Amino acid sequence: MISIKRALPMLECANHQIRKNIFHSRKSSSLVGRSFLTLKDYTGKEIKKLLWTAVDLKHRIKVENENFRPLEGKTLAMIFQKRSTRTRTSTEGGFSVLGGHAVNLSPDDVHLGVNETIKDSSRVLSRLSDIVLARVYGHSDIEEMANEASIPVVNGLSETYHPLQSLADFQTLMEHYGSVKGLKMAWVGDGNNIIHSLMMTAPRLGVDLRIATPKGYEVFPEVAKAADNFAKQCSTEIHYTNDPREACKDANVLVTDTWISMGQEEEKAERLKAFAGYQITKKLTSLAADNWSFLHCLPRKLEEVDDETFYSDRSLVWQEAENRKWTVMSVMLNLLKEYQPTIPEPKF
Repeated sequence: MISIKRALPMLECANHQIRKNIFHSRKSSSLVGRSFLTLKDYTGKEIKKLLWTAVDLKHRIKVENENFRPLEGKTLAMIFQKRSTRTRTSTEGGFSVLGGHAVNLSPDDVHLGVNETIKDSSRVLSRLSDIVLARVYGHSDIEEMANEASIPVVNGLSETYHPLQSLADFQTLMEHYGSVKGLKMAWVGDGNNIIHSLMMTAPRLGVDLRIATPKGYEVFPEVAKAADNFAKQCSTEIHYTNDPREACKDANVLVTDTWISMGQEEEKAERLKAFAGYQITKKLTSLAADNWSFLHCLPRKLEEVDDETFYSDRSLVWQEAENRKWTVMSVMLNLLKEYQPTIPEPKF
């Protein structure tokens, strides 16, 4: 006969596995209960549902001033290994607007994998909250969290992907152009997590990509392979080059980002030398289509884009920053509850 003392840990382990099985069994038919680590894991239809919800929430709450609080009583745990302005403000504020309560866990509060394993932290947070957003260094950390958690885990940024930013970018372009299908997007900069996420999204929304990176700073090969497959399936194009002028020619959207991410400060001199000629200026924008616009996820530095472009009426950066709020709200809502937007589906 097994004693109660021995039986309780066994029962606890079984209960955790049951919760995980229920959590993962929802994946095939619903967004509820799923994690949001990379848009690679989402179909084109699901990406459109997230964007539709973001547009809908912005209309209901900002335009109609509706008091819509579907996440009343829900708790969000936020983990930030890296400092954050837009991700923290948009997530914490957005979750509150929807009626929930957000708890911020800085490096002073939780050290993933240091004083407690990621596995143990994930299981504890699964008991104390309803959803987790984590901004981490290694993408494998966010993957381990999602694997061990019995609640949804949202990637607030990792070294490989920043999917929330990609959603905000495309909501902004939908609002500006009316539809994104057929647009040509030029990326001028580092082969980093921002372009990686755009590569997971653009082909399936009907957008062609031209990616200009310096030699040695190209996108990850495994990301390129997945993106090329999406482009082939969706009859869109991805073109890789080391020439910013080639990427910008006839492009509708010009996008860049920091050349020196957090953790790369020691490489600054070397990177600035490698990225010579990559600043977006009037010379590059003159090559673009007549209706060109400019995106940057912020924070911006002068070497990446000049003032004439960044502060021009072609720059959508402030609208883009605001849409970080509506898109993260959309993700959290869809992962926690079944939701049907109230406005007609927008034209993608």
